[in-house]
Amino acid sequence: MSTAPSPTTDEAPAPAPSPGRRAPLRPLVLRLHFYAGLLVAPFLLVAAVSGLLYAGSFQAEKYVYAHELTAPESHRRLPVSTQVAAAREAHPEGTVTAVRPAPGPGTTTRVMLSGVPGVDPDHTLAVFVDPGTGQVRGALEQYGSTGALPLRTWIDELHRDLHLGDTGRLYSELAASWLWVVTGGGLVLWFSRRRALRRLRGTRGRRRTLGLHGTVGVWTAVGFLFLSATGLTWSTYAGAHIDDLRTSLGQATPALSAAVPGGEHAGHGGAAGTGGDGRPGSGAVIGLDRALAAARAKGLGDPVEIVPPADAHSAYVVRQVQRSWPEKQDAVAVDPATGEVTGELRFADHPVLAKLTRWGIDLHTGVLFGLANQIALALLALALVLLIVWGYRMWWQRGRGSAFGRPLPRGSWAQVPPYLLVPALAVIAATGYFVPLLGIPLAAFIAVDVVLGEIAHRRGRRTPGNAAGSPGSGAAGAQ
Repeated sequence: MSTAPSPTTDEAPAPAPSPGRRAPLRPLVLRLHFYAGLLVAPFLLVAAVSGLLYAGSFQAEKYVYAHELTAPESHRRLPVSTQVAAAREAHPEGTVTAVRPAPGPGTTTRVMLSGVPGVDPDHTLAVFVDPGTGQVRGALEQYGSTGALPLRTWIDELHRDLHLGDTGRLYSELAASWLWVVTGGGLVLWFSRRRALRRLRGTRGRRRTLGLHGTVGVWTAVGFLFLSATGLTWSTYAGAHIDDLRTSLGQATPALSAAVPGGEHAGHGGAAGTGGDGRPGSGAVIGLDRALAAARAKGLGDPVEIVPPADAHSAYVVRQVQRSWPEKQDAVAVDPATGEVTGELRFADHPVLAKLTRWGIDLHTGVLFGLANQIALALLALALVLLIVWGYRMWWQRGRGSAFGRPLPRGSWAQVPPYLLVPALAVIAATGYFVPLLGIPLAAFIAVDVVLGEIAHRRGRRTPGNAAGSPGSGAAGAQ
């Protein structure tokens, strides 16, 4: 069994900080930070490594699928309906659910097909068409509103659910639920230590590891808090609570109605049009090109997505799909019989929380600020990996004994004044309810800790406590 380094070498104790009104809370924070760092860190490590891969997947996608994504530049631009017809000739299977015209020179048009045999029902088959010649340059399975192709989709699903479906999503929600707790606890511990303990130069062993862990943790704390908050917004359980809260506050994301005023349009004929399934003469009159022209007249610039009418009661929906800054998220509904715009939805009119949610998710996924955003996410992911490795290294350097790195003795809560303890418990209970994958594991930690404490007490083998503020009272992940 390894032993802790000698205090005379690399862990010389410093004078304990003067007690304050909140001093009794520090042992509790330290104990929580220890257990969270030790037991939740593996989930955070998986999220960090997969997140690092995802941050690089955007640029990798451009190289891997360059043939499909690009086309020779040409001043000629075929009508969208002609490009869709070329895609349908090459891939007559399925139904056209959306079309993304080439957003600029040298790019291709995407024609999305659903219901294609062999394609995941939640995905579409994207057919890539040269807008100048109508040549089909390939077809790839696509997922999500950002148009993720197979490489990025695989990494995205690894990060989101480990390719285990809804059950696997619990891992990522657990990681997001605890990341802000670990980060906040680390900040409290770091700023509660004397400045003398933060020096790195000339230190060795565990104290140096502690210094590296704390310094990197402080500099990246804001990023981790942001990743935790935005990750929870589309999680399974906490995300549902957030959606309910936004709805109750009138801050839900508005949706554009695609219903056609006055009912069916199928009776207008349509031999010259392109209908909801992308085939001529299937019910709609004006066609994709006139629908796009109507949207252009309302100021919708590239990149856009055209969604054909779903049925005889639906309109074309043309919406902007630029998720990089400045975002373009306006949308219009176009009557398929008359070509008139029957509805508009402007991103500028979205409620504040709806905008913040949109920006937060896009920043979290690395699309809001493009390459700079992706580099920042990669650095955060790498920093989290290092922090976890350093946390476990501190545990190893300190000497494990038989009690997980000899954490602070139990019973610290008894030293907390009621005027601090009662509000703290109320906040913890409320937070645990709204963030279940924080509350349930925390309750389990407490229950196990109480049982172990009772067993140790009965056997008369209580671990002697270290001073609450001493350098030796840290744990895996302590700062």
